[in-house]
Amino acid sequence: MPETDAGSEATSPPPGASGEALTLRDAQALVDAWMRARGWTYWHPLSQLARMSEELGEVARVVNHLYGEKPKKPDEPEQDLGLELADLLYTMICLANAKGIDLQRSLELVLEKYGGRDAARYPRQPPARRRE
Repeated sequence: MPETDAGSEATSPPPGASGEALTLRDAQALVDAWMRARGWTYWHPLSQLARMSEELGEVARVVNHLYGEKPKKPDEPEQDLGLELADLLYTMICLANAKGIDLQRSLELVLEKYGGRDAARYPRQPPARRRE
C-alpha cells in the first residue's frame, strides 16, 4: 500500500488499480490496510467461517441458477458469478489475515502438491462443453 500523509491522497494507485497484476499477497495487504484505516479488527475465526459459509451459499445459488435445475425467479436480479466468488475470496482473505497466513505462499505450496501428486492421476479428457 502506498504511503500517504494524514489527509492527503496516495501518490500512486494501489496494486491492481491501474491494470497491473494483483497478487494474493497484494490483496491481503490492501484488505488489512483498509481494516486498519477504519480501526476495525477481524472477527473471531468461527464467525468468519459462518460468513464464508454464507458467501459459499450465494456462489452455489448462482451456479444453480446458471447451470442447475433451479431457474432463478423472474423478479430476481441477475447475479455475477465472478463477484460472488470474489466475495468468498474476500472472506478467506480476512480469515487468513486474522491468523497471519500468507495465502500466496499457501497457494503456491498447494499447486506444487497437486502438480506432483495428481500429474498422472486422472486420464486426459477432451475439454468439457460449457453449458450456457
